[in-house]
Amino acid sequence: MASSAEADDARARYLDGTQLSIDPDWYEANAGWKADQVRGILARHRITPKAVCDVGCGTGGVLDALGRSLPPGTKLVGYEISPDALAMASADRRERVTLVNDDPLLHDDHFDVMLVLDVFEHVEDHLGFLRRLRPRADHFVFIVPLDLSVQRVLRKSALVDSRYTIGHIHAFTRETALATLADCGYRVLDDELVPAQLERPDQESRERLVKPLRRLLFAINPGLAARVLGGFSLLVLADGQNSNVINVDR
Repeated sequence: MASSAEADDARARYLDGTQLSIDPDWYEANAGWKADQVRGILARHRITPKAVCDVGCGTGGVLDALGRSLPPGTKLVGYEISPDALAMASADRRERVTLVNDDPLLHDDHFDVMLVLDVFEHVEDHLGFLRRLRPRADHFVFIVPLDLSVQRVLRKSALVDSRYTIGHIHAFTRETALATLADCGYRVLDDELVPAQLERPDQESRERLVKPLRRLLFAINPGLAARVLGGFSLLVLADGQNSNVINVDR
């Protein structure tokens, strides 16, 4: 992660209890859903890793859930800068998953698959962060929340509010997320729009009110649903083969 004073400010919420006060379970409720997304895209490409790392692993829940469907002996390592998040991991989980309270960029281990799930939108120097991660694994799975949509732009304070409530200091569409990865030297092998706010268990009641419309439009045209209504994330499988070619034809 960046070493500037601004980057330190961006990290502070994860170290001083601010993030814990906003989400007391540290997104543990979503761990199974995220693991399902990762499991699906790896299976689609017949990737069975022997070593998996989760950057910004929170409580370690995604690795724990994913590990149950991987061969015995698969190395599972999670990096998390917040001691609050790691303190929530049970003793049983710590036996299954190696949890490290540190910046992953300070370590030089190499992995078959690196998970970067709902992470780089929180990082001040997200481009530098992604470039420095790229040599660290053979394959990468990203989940990127697509915060830029017509309805969120029309709601005057929505994007600004998310900076303070959930720490999203960068906002993406599918196209800008893919361009960001390409700019940082990743080759996208597969990407899929996933209906996060239709499927994740942690959604607020106000989001449930628009679920029928979101579900209908997603069934008709997923790309249009993401651009107009929002509430979707981008699931990406990539490697680090220095490609700057992106496919935005959907």
